[in-house]
Amino acid sequence: MGWHPVMHDSAAGKLVTAPVAIISPDPADWDSFVALHNDGHLLQSSGWGALKARFGWKRHILAAIEGTAIRAGALVLERRRFGLCVLYVPRGPLFSGDAVIDRLLLDALDRLARRQRAVFARLEPNVSADDERGAALDAVLLQRGMRPATTIQPRSTIHLELMPEPERLLAAMSKGHRADIKRAAREGVEVRAGGAPADLDAFYAIMQATGARAEFAIHARAYYAGVLDVLRDAVRLWLADHRGVTVAAAITAAWGQTAVYLYSGSTVEGLRCGAQHAIQWQAIQWARTRGATCYDFWGIPDGLGQAAVCADPAARARLEAEAQNDPLYGVYRFKKGFGGSVVRYLPAYDRVFLPPLYALWRRRTEG
Repeated sequence: MGWHPVMHDSAAGKLVTAPVAIISPDPADWDSFVALHNDGHLLQSSGWGALKARFGWKRHILAAIEGTAIRAGALVLERRRFGLCVLYVPRGPLFSGDAVIDRLLLDALDRLARRQRAVFARLEPNVSADDERGAALDAVLLQRGMRPATTIQPRSTIHLELMPEPERLLAAMSKGHRADIKRAAREGVEVRAGGAPADLDAFYAIMQATGARAEFAIHARAYYAGVLDVLRDAVRLWLADHRGVTVAAAITAAWGQTAVYLYSGSTVEGLRCGAQHAIQWQAIQWARTRGATCYDFWGIPDGLGQAAVCADPAARARLEAEAQNDPLYGVYRFKKGFGGSVVRYLPAYDRVFLPPLYALWRRRTEG
């Protein structure tokens, strides 16, 4: 895709020129880069792109390389609907911190969007709003004419640091969560890793029942099968059995430095006996053995994320009170009971290429 000279300071204080190329990297090389990047995430992995390619998306990977090293890049998903095309960068791009290299990457994204005749490209940086880089990145993207937009992935979540030993992690949980984990063990709940088709059937039946009870949408069975088939060793299907019956199930991932709580459900009996608490405790310990340093609980009411970064005590109290009416507040209480801190990401950013069609797209997809 072409070479570009980039100026750097040498050890002697003189400017030197190093060529930087924008390429489509080998997926294995890309995954190695993402796994080690501070902002790397499962959703920027080549495997996530391959998964989405099974369900209507096209995968592109752009990387800025200097010499043989990838310095920055983005997994880009392309979707065509209503005869239009949009590009989406989930939990990315992954920037280098070098303004020139990062500008070259953004220029390459623009070229890809124009080549594919995209209405717009949506970027969703995996950078928290209170990160010291956040304000600078926000300014750079706005200066390029991007518009803040609603995120597709949850904007607010809970991160649990996994560096402490399991005993300390357990001690940092709420008293109620520790009691639920102990109750599950006392009542004979057995947590196991699944893999057989019957295990996926049990998982999906529980997801259907949970979705109907809690009134939330779920994916088709084929999608969950795709998650397990494509992501393979990076994900684990968990099932909790009580008295010979599967009463709770979950899929979690451990990729690079971050583990992710992706999907879960419980029967009424599973809720009573603490089965999902037992699953999460097992998943947390598994993530540690995989080298993850952070467990992302993946989504809480955004009002609580806003409150976490709000400096005004009165406004913070109002946001926290309003969040208690959010349908996800019970989910928040479950996730927060494991410890961890509330994190709120930067917004998404839309780079608009066809303004009239952009307005049409948003009316059709966002109401």
